[in-house]
Amino acid sequence: MRVLFTTWAWPSHLYALVPLASAFRAAGHEVLIASQPALKQEIERTGLPAAVVGEDVDAVGMVRGYVLPSAAGEAADGPQAPKEGKGPRALRMFWAHAESMTDGLVDLARDWRADAVVYEPTALAGPIAAAALGIPAIRVLYGTDLMLRARKLLPELLSPLAERHGVTDFDPLGAVTVDPCPDTFQVPTDYPRLPMRHVPYNGVGKTPGPLGAPAPGVRRVLVTWGHTMARLSPGLFLAGEVADALRGADTEVVLAVTAAQRGLLDPALLSGPGAVRVVEDAPLHALMPGTDLVVAHGGAGTVLTALRGGVPLLLVPQLPDHTGHAGRVFAAGAGEVLSRDEATPERLREEAGRLLDPEAGAAVRETARRLRAEMRDRPSPSDIVNELRTKVISCAA
Repeated sequence: MRVLFTTWAWPSHLYALVPLASAFRAAGHEVLIASQPALKQEIERTGLPAAVVGEDVDAVGMVRGYVLPSAAGEAADGPQAPKEGKGPRALRMFWAHAESMTDGLVDLARDWRADAVVYEPTALAGPIAAAALGIPAIRVLYGTDLMLRARKLLPELLSPLAERHGVTDFDPLGAVTVDPCPDTFQVPTDYPRLPMRHVPYNGVGKTPGPLGAPAPGVRRVLVTWGHTMARLSPGLFLAGEVADALRGADTEVVLAVTAAQRGLLDPALLSGPGAVRVVEDAPLHALMPGTDLVVAHGGAGTVLTALRGGVPLLLVPQLPDHTGHAGRVFAAGAGEVLSRDEATPERLREEAGRLLDPEAGAAVRETARRLRAEMRDRPSPSDIVNELRTKVISCAA
């Protein structure tokens, strides 16, 4: 079977597809991952074959346009992109990527003789290409299904692209949705859904040696700010400020950054009493053992990786999707959420202290452990390959 995976050029969206693509390949199927030119090298670093379709879109510039408002106003290094107009700005960005990629993806799927198209939920060229060829579209979520809110808008939004390829009726949600989220974390859904265990893939990095246990009476807090915010503006990369606020005699702060992000940190953080422990380019899941709390921005990969480790979260969302995932963490009882303006050093210390407290944080820790158990009980990517293959065959019959 030939399975064509696709995403637009955003690394974290690619990472969500890698475990299932690798499982298909390990089962003996042919796999190809298609995206815009900017993602080609990142795809190749996964060890999976890459194909280029469409042209690059200024995603960074468009995402800057919907950074959540803050009393801080401008980013530290200059103004953010203007928030033009009203309505679903993110959908306009997803449409721009679909418009860039659809023609090339249809041609590639036809020439490569794909049997199915697997796409992440914002790669809207995927279901159009599948419909144009009459093959199944398989949607893979990378977190809670935030696109469900746009379900009624998508057919009209995508109709010009679909009609260009002779498609008049298709479901943007695909034939089946593969869902890595524990049921109690996911939003209510009413479509065909196939549970899958979340297997974290955080890109190619250096797996650190064991961090070792903290000293007696010391709690370990892991601070990470993902990849996106530093790409948008150094002023939105709050990891250093957060780490500085949380370090203390009874708290060991481990700060997970990329090599490029390290240059954004204040050198004073890294020396002297209570120095922050910096780990570069490490897979996030490798840092979970021994961690008592994760403090982060609310990206889907970070949230699911922490929950897979049974670790509570303190989140400071800065983008709408961060808010959606942070809201599910709060609703599930697995952590706390602060707005950017609420996240003062005093409030960060207060909330982290409460979550780390043996008594006050007990219920949150128990919820995080329960979600971990739910995630581990789900079938692995390898387990569901045959089920998806059966789905493809039945659709072709």
